[in-house]
Amino acid sequence: MTNASRPLSFFLLVALLIASLFAPLSAARQREHLTPEEIELVRDAQQLDLRTAVFIKAAERRLLALAEPTSRQLEKDREQWGEVKGTRRQLLDDMFKILDEAVLNIDDTHTRDPKSSLLAKSLSKLAGAATKLLPQLTPLRDSATELGEREALEEVIEKTAEIIEAAKRHNVEDQPEKAKSGKKGAKEN
Repeated sequence: MTNASRPLSFFLLVALLIASLFAPLSAARQREHLTPEEIELVRDAQQLDLRTAVFIKAAERRLLALAEPTSRQLEKDREQWGEVKGTRRQLLDDMFKILDEAVLNIDDTHTRDPKSSLLAKSLSKLAGAATKLLPQLTPLRDSATELGEREALEEVIEKTAEIIEAAKRHNVEDQPEKAKSGKKGAKEN
């Protein structure tokens, strides 16, 4: 190693050490979109439809915290589901990430097992929830005055609309009725 390359390699070593020291700090600053209790509920819900139901409840809790921050239902759910907290923008970001994670779980199951009977059921549940969430989200546009908050709201609205459209493309709107009837039909191709 030449004398000229020693300072350069020393500088690179110091730069790497400094970067490694600050990496955990930036990772710690990232907000978790689920409470610790919700994370545990997701882990416990091994079946896709049950896991989807956990994501739906988590998203609904964020919307309730936005619309009615002092809701008795939030207080009632606190022990089992954890405390929902954050700014309006953070709650909207959390909702987007929760809905996105639900979609990714469905996509992942489709990739691994395209004939899973839980795919249509889970997508139907998620689309049903999105159909209920969308009309509740739209009026929040009037109260979303900050730029970041408005962008986050539009992303959540777009995600819910995408979920509804995906369900329509896959013809799963009537899925809950089939499940309730108790009839076992032939497998769809």
